[in-house]
Amino acid sequence: MKSVILTLGLLFSVVCLTHGQDLKSPNGDLNMHFELKKDGTPTYKLHYKNKAVVKTSALGLELKDDNKSLLDDFTISKTETATFNETWKPVWGEEESIRNHYNELAVTLTQKETERVMIVRFRLFDEGLGFRYEFPAQKNLVYFTIKEERSEFAMTGDHTAFWIPGDYDTQEYDYTESKLSEIRGFYEGAVTENLSQTSFSPTGVQTSLIMKTDDGLYLNLHEAALINYSCMHLNLDDKNMVFQSWLTPDANGDKGYMQAPAKSPWRTIMVSDDTRDILASKMTLNLNDPCAIEDTSWIKPVKYIGVWWEMITGKGAWQYTDELPAVQLGVTDYSKVTPNKTHSANNTKVKRYIDFASEHGFDAVLVEGWNVGWEDWFGHSKDYVFDFVTPYPDFNVEEIHAYAKSKGIEMMMHHETSASVRNYERHMDEAYQFMNDHGYKSVKSGYVGDILPRGENHYNQWIVNHYQYAIEKAVDYKIMVNAHEAVRPTGICRTYPNLIGNESARGTEYQSFGGSKPNHVTVLPFTRLIGGPMDYTPGIFEMDISKLNPENNSHVNSTIANQLALYVTMYSPLQMAADLPEHYEQFMDAFQFIKDVAIDWDESKYLEAEPGHYITVARKEKGSNNWFVGNVNGNDTRTSNISLDFLEKGKKYEAIIYADAKDAHYRTNPQAYTINKKKVTSKTKLSQVSVPGGGYAISIKEVK
Repeated sequence: MKSVILTLGLLFSVVCLTHGQDLKSPNGDLNMHFELKKDGTPTYKLHYKNKAVVKTSALGLELKDDNKSLLDDFTISKTETATFNETWKPVWGEEESIRNHYNELAVTLTQKETERVMIVRFRLFDEGLGFRYEFPAQKNLVYFTIKEERSEFAMTGDHTAFWIPGDYDTQEYDYTESKLSEIRGFYEGAVTENLSQTSFSPTGVQTSLIMKTDDGLYLNLHEAALINYSCMHLNLDDKNMVFQSWLTPDANGDKGYMQAPAKSPWRTIMVSDDTRDILASKMTLNLNDPCAIEDTSWIKPVKYIGVWWEMITGKGAWQYTDELPAVQLGVTDYSKVTPNKTHSANNTKVKRYIDFASEHGFDAVLVEGWNVGWEDWFGHSKDYVFDFVTPYPDFNVEEIHAYAKSKGIEMMMHHETSASVRNYERHMDEAYQFMNDHGYKSVKSGYVGDILPRGENHYNQWIVNHYQYAIEKAVDYKIMVNAHEAVRPTGICRTYPNLIGNESARGTEYQSFGGSKPNHVTVLPFTRLIGGPMDYTPGIFEMDISKLNPENNSHVNSTIANQLALYVTMYSPLQMAADLPEHYEQFMDAFQFIKDVAIDWDESKYLEAEPGHYITVARKEKGSNNWFVGNVNGNDTRTSNISLDFLEKGKKYEAIIYADAKDAHYRTNPQAYTINKKKVTSKTKLSQVSVPGGGYAISIKEVK
């Protein structure tokens, strides 16, 4: 279903200067007002149910080496309005179909002195506003360099926010909850150590940013369709409570090189008095272009295990030997060195994982540390660090491929680039062809460390274009991409659904690096997941890391029930059971939920939600009448009360409830859980206690 209604209007600039332009959402709850100031500065403001949520905020771009920026001196030469309403089907997702319904206003601005033309396009959905800048082909604006984008988001008060520090190179931070006015005071403590990081301001934060007003409204600031542009951060003027856009610079300090015709990403503002609307919104996806891949039959959700967690915890090693101080590919002879006894990616161990995956119904096995070069891969500003095709002596690619195929298991490739993007692009065709030749249908890529070429940042325009190049090149080889340490997602998975996952946030690995806050997973769906699914790597059952590695005293700040619930609350078509097989074998009754839970859905219901406190989600398995429910809890014990009215009326179901035991606690007793079976219908109401860092997971299957 698709309908578009266009209304075109040519208005004299003098009329627009005095009257402005209004745009309402389809349901009428949101109203956006555009207006030019007397000096020709474009502005907008936003109301929700007749209440201001964004005060008058300026728009425009500051240009480099130019006497006249695109900030003021504008007149309105044309306005166009449109209504758009369609339903489209994602290749994978939380819903079987998605409605894309908005009202649009496009304002064409002409700068009096330069005669340059810029269009500001607004799209107003029921749950929020998107706007972007467009630069038509024109003789007076062809090539230009952005010094800074000057989009503003003027807040109406000192809201409570869950934020991470603005950083050009990483999003791997725990969230801080504070008032906007308190960001400056908390900032230094919020900047924790990372292998690559570049902060820029004591009030700089990253999107997606979730906030709550004193009168109970929820706001989310983010961006959509980040293509050929620098990633946007937000810098807070904490005297006036105004966020200003702050783009990621390149090695020269420039923020974007543009050639008209061109356009910016969408800047998004979601608003609701019910936080569940923020979680359920598909606005970010809807602001991206439709799928660009004609044949998507090869793109399929994946549930996998992997040789990974033991290296993250220090139990095993990526490198083959401890004898080499340095490696030169094509020169170093591994047959002349003594292998260590901790290299994890060996034939025997990998076959053990393949057997486990086959026995328990998984799709794939990831293996990290299989390829030569790990002995000196990090910290040396080394360009040619991996070739992505040469295995260590104890990993036989052909033998493993044949063994996995005999067991009905796919292998998942790992490409760590060591942040040397030129080297990766140099080898990409050969590496992807190698995957095709050996049955690898998906790749986990990594960008750990400072970017090479030196001085570039993980999130500037040039590197953003590299990530996009990797996704599009992968289409040529029918390969799905799961990019770690890359720029945060902005809904591009709609256009390129082979982007099946990203990390781009503080994932489970940090539980072995000292731990994450127990309420971390109650924040991520409101922030990081707004742009797309995350490869969070849940499913840890052994919380005491010292039992894997006596030299690592970290603790996983979660209960087993919480870990199970993550498969529902942290939506992703790419889900890993991240722990070691032997740990699952100790708790096979709990592991059953991981085996059963779906990874692709026809319907999703957000039952309860409060950022930083709790989330409860119900999802209906694609092509089935089975439902799965997940609840993750924050810092305090809480009773969750839900109705199962989403079940089909008149039918009977059996629910298996995996819950925290009464004495469970993420720190002191994380492995205490209960499993109960119960007959349920659409009339059933459930009450369940979730402990700190805990939760529950429910499998609901129809009784025939």
